[in-house]
Amino acid sequence: MTPLHRPAAFLFLLASVSLGAQQPAAQQPAAQQPAPTTAATAANADTSYIDAQGTAHVTRVVPVPDTISPEAKQRLSLPVPDQAPPESIEQRRARVDVSTAAARVAWTNICPNTIVDSTLAGVPVRMVTPDGMPAANNDMVLENLHGGSFNTDSGSYSESIPIASYTKIKVVAVLYRLAPEHAFPAAVDDAIAVYKELLKSYKPDHIVIYGTSAGAILTAEVAVKLKQLGLPMPAALGIFSALGDFARNGDSWSIFTLNGFSGHLEPPPPAPHDSYYVRGTDPRDPVLSPIYADLHGLPPTLFISSERDALLSGTANLHRAYLHAGVDARLVVFDALPHAFWLNAKLPESIEANHFMADFFLEHLKN
Repeated sequence: MTPLHRPAAFLFLLASVSLGAQQPAAQQPAAQQPAPTTAATAANADTSYIDAQGTAHVTRVVPVPDTISPEAKQRLSLPVPDQAPPESIEQRRARVDVSTAAARVAWTNICPNTIVDSTLAGVPVRMVTPDGMPAANNDMVLENLHGGSFNTDSGSYSESIPIASYTKIKVVAVLYRLAPEHAFPAAVDDAIAVYKELLKSYKPDHIVIYGTSAGAILTAEVAVKLKQLGLPMPAALGIFSALGDFARNGDSWSIFTLNGFSGHLEPPPPAPHDSYYVRGTDPRDPVLSPIYADLHGLPPTLFISSERDALLSGTANLHRAYLHAGVDARLVVFDALPHAFWLNAKLPESIEANHFMADFFLEHLKN
């Protein structure tokens, strides 16, 4: 049976491939771009060959499991070409701005709120206050560091609105400076500046820092920098689909795109991940890559990822590093879903994941 007649299945082919969607790429002339794979040209059998270097050359037919919701199954069935013109940074930002605005509407329909754009310590922020926030929660705040591959804002609404609603606590979403115009450590500096400002009004054990994707990486970086600076730690951290190592590739980086099995992949480059963010910094710098830092004494941390997540290995490896350092670190992995699925307001699993996050924060804020 061909893939055309198996809508609940995906094929993938690996030969040491990587997350091409993480970095902006130069446009190729249309004549040089390979044609997208179709049902007529796709492989239709499982194969496996391991070369002398251990690189796996495989194809797999992967049915969509019955363990996920009908909405998630539909999400995984969306066609995404494996060969398509790469986006410029300008095109990516324009597309993400549209989807981010739509996410604000979708999540606000579920979680009513008031949003005020402001600045703290000279850094732009979005202050999200949930409807029905009790007066008892006025002395607590959540600092969100949004995702978006360090070069866009893909999550300042979708990461903050549901968490504010489910915790009934104000969220301050930090609109940190973006690469490539502002490379590391600009985003870390902005997040630290906002945290210092929040410390003027809130006790550290009444603050949580969290983020998704690039924002999750940034959360881990900020935690290490806070320790280096001798600043008081927040009550908890939320690291949702991250990596802590810009120097080495994890396995999932070579298997999945941001869309799981669908989309374009290329062999992992020898250069550090996100070179436009890293720029001239040593990729083993302990702030840039927290897996090389002394992690002892960091606050309780919740890690969340998903099985078809390009950053699953990065999340799992950083979680292990936290455990080795004696940190109270928990890891939740959702079956079959792609990178940062919890930003999608249409999925029951998104509601579940956001409740996991909110409950963890409340558990540690009320101690």
